[in-house]
Amino acid sequence: MKNIKDGWKNAVLTAVSELLAEKSADPALAANLVLETPPDSEMGDIGFPMFPLAKAMRMSPADIAKTVANRLENRSRPSGKIKVLGPYLNIFINREEVIAETLEAVKAGAKYGFTDALSGTKIMIEFSSPNTNKPLHLGHLRNDVLGESSARILKANGADVMKINLINDRGIHICKSMLSYMKYGANREPKDEGKKSDHFVGDYYVRFNDLIKEDPQAEEKAQELLVKWEGGDSTTHELWKKMNDWAVKGIQNTYKRTGVSFDKYYFESQVYLTGKEEVQKGLNNGAFFRAEDGSIRVDLSSIGLEEKVLLRKDGTSIYMTQDLGLAIHRHKDWPFDRLVYVVANEQQYHFKVLFYILEKLGYSWAKNLYHLSYGLVNLPEGRMKTREGTVVDADTLLDSLKELAMEEILSKGREEQVGDPELTAEKIALGAVHYYLAQATPSKDMVFNPKESLSFTGNTGPYIQYMGARISSMLRKKADSASANGSIKPELLAKKTEWDLVKLVAGYPEAVEDAGQNYNPSVLASHLYDIASSFSRYYHDEPILNCPDKDLSASRLALCEAVLVVLKNGLELLCIPFLEVM
Repeated sequence: MKNIKDGWKNAVLTAVSELLAEKSADPALAANLVLETPPDSEMGDIGFPMFPLAKAMRMSPADIAKTVANRLENRSRPSGKIKVLGPYLNIFINREEVIAETLEAVKAGAKYGFTDALSGTKIMIEFSSPNTNKPLHLGHLRNDVLGESSARILKANGADVMKINLINDRGIHICKSMLSYMKYGANREPKDEGKKSDHFVGDYYVRFNDLIKEDPQAEEKAQELLVKWEGGDSTTHELWKKMNDWAVKGIQNTYKRTGVSFDKYYFESQVYLTGKEEVQKGLNNGAFFRAEDGSIRVDLSSIGLEEKVLLRKDGTSIYMTQDLGLAIHRHKDWPFDRLVYVVANEQQYHFKVLFYILEKLGYSWAKNLYHLSYGLVNLPEGRMKTREGTVVDADTLLDSLKELAMEEILSKGREEQVGDPELTAEKIALGAVHYYLAQATPSKDMVFNPKESLSFTGNTGPYIQYMGARISSMLRKKADSASANGSIKPELLAKKTEWDLVKLVAGYPEAVEDAGQNYNPSVLASHLYDIASSFSRYYHDEPILNCPDKDLSASRLALCEAVLVVLKNGLELLCIPFLEVM
């Protein structure tokens, strides 16, 4: 359908450019026209408001619309009907042609919706970046869903994608867990307490609060432990490695559970000194300067910010130094065209400065760095805090949602129908969390409500999963229905509800492309909800398997199969399990 829209847009722009020239106005003003979708398909399928041209042409928008419509009637253009509604030039697309093309296109199955918009582009995407002093929590889940789904969407647009994870396995927070374990751990291991290994480590980070109450010097001792670690003390490193291994192993189990994966891991302990040499090079070539106190800094006045320290006066590095060196190192590892950082919006300043410095150092690829900034995830009762033990960790959240989903299955007596109730409940829980987090615009803060996320009605993952299961159930009965002997005839799909569904199916590749170009999975989530809710109304109002006209039944079932392809493919891109039965 995109090619048809583009064809009409080109035809309208050509006619408008000619009219502008005749009115002694700049033909380039035609580019101000935008293609819109009318609020109701009975008004047209695409529309062009003429308001932006009125001043230049010294004509009313309505007169411009009429004049352009008359010109289009007498020249080569895509098939369809033109209708002028006041200041709008609306187009009714040739529906039979679009229906036939769409039903043919979805035969691509799992590849339907793939585009070549980013073909030949190498994109590295960094996400998750957990600390090894605690398990993944709800905030990490939002990061993971944005990162994993964005990576899948970028791949669907033809990009060559590498997913990377920077594990934050060093620093004062790690030392606090270690110090707490040294006080309370008694050499116990996760298996001794029957705990998942990352939860075991996280419990000791929370217990650091108890240690502070018992020992006023606890903060200083944690700092001393960090100095020992950086000095290479063997005993400190032995404990650090043991606890980090526990944490990383547990975190990776959560990744496996949630369908998140990475092509490469980087560890901060291995790269935190990276970048010092680059800063020295920048000092030598005049990109940076040495301040009076001996520190090396960069002047940020050209981007409206104050100068930034890159190396302290004692020669030690900061996070910015590390990230500078790491970006350069990664490009040498895998020469990307773009690098996307999925990091909370609290770090907007950091990435603005990082990208500027890399450009200042002369790296041409720096202009294609992108910060996929996302807002905080709060609970209805407020913000989460790890040290206070008020964080909802990922595993506990999924377990509780799985339990609620299991209760729903058992209460409706659907154990036999779903086959494996526990596996089904797990997939419903994942669908609930991932969709709820993906459907929100990334940049916005959000409140996660577990009960709302699990609802089987409304804009939720389980609702969309249920629509897929409902269509799957229909298709299993296909052989015994009238449609089995019918022929698919696009012209029979003449209802408004059918055309609305066709447009959503046909528009799916555009949604995939839009989500990829803007690093915004919520665009795709919104499209899936629109098609699921549109199908729900259609299923309620029109007979499909029981339609007495076998050809109409076959045609309607083909449309339902097309909807199913979109739901399956879209859920896969959003990292949401598809269910044949619910």
